[in-house]
Amino acid sequence: MKKIFALTALVFAFCVANAQSLSDTIPKTDVPKKPLKLSHAEPLYIDLIRDLGACKGERELNLGFGINNEKEYVTYSGFAEYEFAIANRLGLEVEVPFEMYSHTNSHPQGSLPANRVEGIKLATQYTFLVSAKYQTSMAVGYIQEMEFSSLPDIDHHGKLFEGTVYNPIFIAAKRLTPHIHTLLYTGPMIRQTFETNEWNTSLDVNANLHYVFTNGNFAGLETNMEFLDGKPSFVLHPQFKVAFSKKVSLGIVAGLPLSGNNHTISGMTRMIWVP
Repeated sequence: MKKIFALTALVFAFCVANAQSLSDTIPKTDVPKKPLKLSHAEPLYIDLIRDLGACKGERELNLGFGINNEKEYVTYSGFAEYEFAIANRLGLEVEVPFEMYSHTNSHPQGSLPANRVEGIKLATQYTFLVSAKYQTSMAVGYIQEMEFSSLPDIDHHGKLFEGTVYNPIFIAAKRLTPHIHTLLYTGPMIRQTFETNEWNTSLDVNANLHYVFTNGNFAGLETNMEFLDGKPSFVLHPQFKVAFSKKVSLGIVAGLPLSGNNHTISGMTRMIWVP
């Protein structure tokens, strides 16, 4: 019996030694390293197409709802958007916005615009610079929006699209400190109306300042500026974002117009889900 145990122990030791030597000879597959990505606070009203420096496979679904008092009527707006990174630092987005309208108490009999699905937006964004030394990321992108005609126009004239918008963009973000983040989002919006072949161009300049807490929640201010026909329009969007889990966050945005247009105080919510 002792000889059997001794022989078994010897065979076991021999197998372990050979298994170890065999594992040393098997080539090890290196796990590819992900490129550098800096965390920047993303604005909630005019958000990015994808995170700056996004890694391949990252995805996100956003659902939003807003309300705006146009003085003569109330606008209820919403959107659904899906964004994903098809390659490192290259993101795509598909968005479908809609709008509905109702009378105000002061104008109960006024005419209303037609309820509509606004259109479909297709967008792409490429982050061409990520600098750890300067805590800065930069990207370029492009948004193509096809604007649907209102439902009555589709029924009467059979025209599905009334126009389109061409929108190249540039984005630069810098972390002044681990908690204080800045971001600039700008680009021209070139709108073409198909029926009249009329062209209008405006320039959007959106400047952002956020304070990011240790848990990733943030509070900040988004300043949206539009320049059209030499007439500037300024709207402040104070906002905050709260994460309920690693996958679900909620953003709350208020709109405070500074220029003399028809808009008054507005509000918007954005639910963010990371699959």
